[in-house]
Amino acid sequence: MYRLVGKRIILGVTGGISAYKAAFLVRLLRKNGADIRIVMTQNATKFVTPLTFQALSSKSVYTELLDLDTETAMSHIELARWADLILIVPASANFIARYAFGLAEDLLSTICLATDSPVAIAPSMNQQMWLNVATQDNIKKISRRGIHIIGPAIGEQACGEDGPGRMLEPEEIVKYAANIFQTDILTGSRLLVTAGPTREAIDPIRFLSNRSSGRMGYAVATAAVEAGADVTLISGPVNLQAIGIDKVINVTSAAEMYESVMHEISSIDIFISAAAVADFRAQRISEQKIKKSQDVNELILEKTPDILFHVSGLHDAPFTVGFAAETEDLESNAQEKMFLKNLDMIAANQVGERKGIDSDENALTVFWKTGNEQLPLTSKNKLARHLIKLIAQQYNEKNSNKTH
Repeated sequence: MYRLVGKRIILGVTGGISAYKAAFLVRLLRKNGADIRIVMTQNATKFVTPLTFQALSSKSVYTELLDLDTETAMSHIELARWADLILIVPASANFIARYAFGLAEDLLSTICLATDSPVAIAPSMNQQMWLNVATQDNIKKISRRGIHIIGPAIGEQACGEDGPGRMLEPEEIVKYAANIFQTDILTGSRLLVTAGPTREAIDPIRFLSNRSSGRMGYAVATAAVEAGADVTLISGPVNLQAIGIDKVINVTSAAEMYESVMHEISSIDIFISAAAVADFRAQRISEQKIKKSQDVNELILEKTPDILFHVSGLHDAPFTVGFAAETEDLESNAQEKMFLKNLDMIAANQVGERKGIDSDENALTVFWKTGNEQLPLTSKNKLARHLIKLIAQQYNEKNSNKTH
């Protein structure tokens, strides 16, 4: 189930006899590649100890809103920003009621209010409590806010009664959680992404390159797959796993990347150039290793093919998205690049400490011809999903204008 690989999931456990099933859920989520943090309410700790979840997740368990030791490592705001998904299993009638009215009196409810990530709950309670009009009203309230309701099932309950309110089994919850990331906003579109650096040879051993890790490009490609697109990834040399991507073309140099892009581009609807392609290469590559015997060695450089410019200049060019890593004047430099290369969109980031190149996090300012949007600092995986949503909106708007 590739959609959970690398996903950051907060598992919130509330008070209820089904809390023991959340322990099985931890194992299943980890087995499917998810990175888990456990947050427990005080009532939950009376059913299953935090030590149990710590042993299963190999991570500290969070129980206190104002735990000074915890706050120094990761506050409730940082946890909320960290998560790709908040999954509350089981969700008691008490928690659902407090969540419906926006209360923030413990760590879990505070995280739920502080996040912009999807939230899913798996209700678990006595059938009469589930059918009570107050509970049903609360479920309707949180559903209208876009909260995912997983279940409940109908069946035998711990109290001996039979009816609705039984928590779904962990295997079913895992499947539902994975499907939350499947948006299908680009279903039917063919998308080409470039990622990573290129290496431009100087001699058989040495090369010119840059610090790009390829993480952003790979995250964009995965997010596009989750959006339903048919994705081809052309990658420079990186140490990353392509998750859910059927067609990956590995290249080394800018010339190889250019040739691969131009070979694929005729069948592509959207082109996203996230690779950090070298602007220059050695005019002459030495056939033998350059020795250190000379005090001065002259290296003459020439320009590499401008892939983005060539794609956007095609007669029937795809919807074209560029990236701009800037150290200064981000807005003016990015917009100049967008107009000079006739791009549909450009995603610009300020390169610096903790973000951008060779980092797990990034922040983007995305420009298009009629607007822009800032995407704040967060994980590249989360950022990529926001970016793909923007690209889908602008791509669909452009196609809609063509038909009118």
